[in-house]
Amino acid sequence: MSSPYGSWPSPFSAASVAASSPRIEGARFIGSEIWWGESVPAEKGRVTVRSSSGTEILPAPWSARSRVHEYGGGAWTADAAGTLYFVDAGDQRVHRMAPGAVPVPLTPAGPSHGGLRVQQGRLLAVREDLSTAPHTRAIVEIPIDGSAAEDPSGIRVIVEGDGFFAHPALSPDGTRIAWVTWNRGRMPWEAAHLHIAKSDGGDVHEIPTRAALQPEWLSDAELVVADDPDDRWGLYRVELDGVSSVGAPRALTPPDADTGYGLWVLGNRWYRPLADGRIVAVRTNGRDEVVLIAPDGVLRPVDVPADGHVSVDDVDGSRVLLSGNGSGVTAGLWCVDVDSGETVAVRGGEPVDADWMPRALPIDVDGRHGVVHAFAYPPANPDATVSADELPPYVVLVHGGPTAHVTGAASAANAFYTSRGIGVLDVNYGGSTGYGRRYRERLDGRWGVVDVDDVIAAAQGLADAGLADPSRIAIRGGSAGGWTVLSALVRGGVFAAGISRYGVADLRMLVAETHDFEASYIDGLVGPLPEYEDVYVERSPLTHADRIGVPVLLLQGGEDRVVPPSQSEAISDALAARGVDHEYVLYPAEGHGFRSADTIVDALERELTFLGRVFRFEPTL
Repeated sequence: MSSPYGSWPSPFSAASVAASSPRIEGARFIGSEIWWGESVPAEKGRVTVRSSSGTEILPAPWSARSRVHEYGGGAWTADAAGTLYFVDAGDQRVHRMAPGAVPVPLTPAGPSHGGLRVQQGRLLAVREDLSTAPHTRAIVEIPIDGSAAEDPSGIRVIVEGDGFFAHPALSPDGTRIAWVTWNRGRMPWEAAHLHIAKSDGGDVHEIPTRAALQPEWLSDAELVVADDPDDRWGLYRVELDGVSSVGAPRALTPPDADTGYGLWVLGNRWYRPLADGRIVAVRTNGRDEVVLIAPDGVLRPVDVPADGHVSVDDVDGSRVLLSGNGSGVTAGLWCVDVDSGETVAVRGGEPVDADWMPRALPIDVDGRHGVVHAFAYPPANPDATVSADELPPYVVLVHGGPTAHVTGAASAANAFYTSRGIGVLDVNYGGSTGYGRRYRERLDGRWGVVDVDDVIAAAQGLADAGLADPSRIAIRGGSAGGWTVLSALVRGGVFAAGISRYGVADLRMLVAETHDFEASYIDGLVGPLPEYEDVYVERSPLTHADRIGVPVLLLQGGEDRVVPPSQSEAISDALAARGVDHEYVLYPAEGHGFRSADTIVDALERELTFLGRVFRFEPTL
């Protein structure tokens, strides 16, 4: 007997989605063990550090999470002897926890820290102080003996300013330090610069770069850095004489893929040099590929299960720790020997059942502004049958950022829908990373136009191909993706419902309330104020809420400092005033992105119930 799309029984409950696929936050080789950071949804998203021996290194209630640049990253590291250094989520102080001991603070209360790195026995960090006017940030060296916990004069400031800093790296002999910096008013993928200085102080030398990422030393006189002087982020070798470059950086990789993407968090690592001079790197063209780069520049693919958002977390000899997700496996952490090919799943990384979770189909659609890239997840359930004359409903997903990208990864969250008979289309609209600078810059000055045109083109293309019921296509997104959701509903004509998670409704309100890191982001995406105020008003979904005539579900975190609740509340009030079918749900303890298992479960079940009501099917929870 056939069952309507959307009503199929499914083994993917909201609770199983919340508990699935660990969120890995960095990994390290420590002696004979492997340590990794992991978010624990059942403990309200607390980030712990675990060991391959089965030990939890960082016990509750401690949580390793940074708030630097609001998005954090690099909140823990460890030395070879097994001493853990971490930023506590509660007070943002750096702590040291020696084996068998309790954590002790290394920094005073007040500033936030992130991007931790231990090299040559020295602890480096990015520090952010929001108590100053203007706010200041710095790269600092923190004494590991605890002497600076009460007396901050012991913390050595390597570089400081009101701009932004990332990726400090000491030379092998410890005499020089490299880092990446960008100025207020720019985003790091627009313009970021490589700087080098003597680690004990002195003049700072800038190496000519366009959008530098992750400097790594190959020797005391040579380093490698990612940059995109043309269109794609590639690796470049920089030869040095002291702290000055001998010549222009030399390309190591061909310009047909990206090594690197938007520097939203401080812990990302897209490549690592091995001790013998080879480099393990990730190259992205929609999906990721891991390669081994020989000193002469020859690239060899490394066969690994991960092909999405891969991070090269650590190296030891020929062994590499890779975290990420994959099109045929769950998210996880792998130890890969690049010489023998041996691959061991340390955490997660289980093969998925292709009957329930088939590989996403990469599709390209011709849009108003050029090709639009997307990944389609058709409904899949080996136990279900449907009437031949019924087409499935679809949910079009819009990622945040908007400078982010999706990779077609296997996802229990997507299977939650597809196993019930609801297709998913994940769109990399213009502005997404993973396809080069020109694709990314398609959105410059046209946020709210190009992204909306592209998701509409993708959805329409799916319907025109006879793959989706054109009357039952919903759109769902969070943060910047929520903005596109609301903007697309204002446009009307394609989407029969919308789900906005902490979405932007009013640009002027966003600019007035947002944090430092993104304070000038909208200048590039729309234009600077006050000159472009008319554009801000015209493009804001709140201005045209009277044009939204389909049901809307609004989900919001009460402690969101990136897109505060006032945004969702404003659009909810506007819809209520006109009697538009909508629901507004506030999760008081959540921030920007839902981390608690209870919230994840409730949000997914509300979304499914909402879609069932709007699209007239009886979902199974």
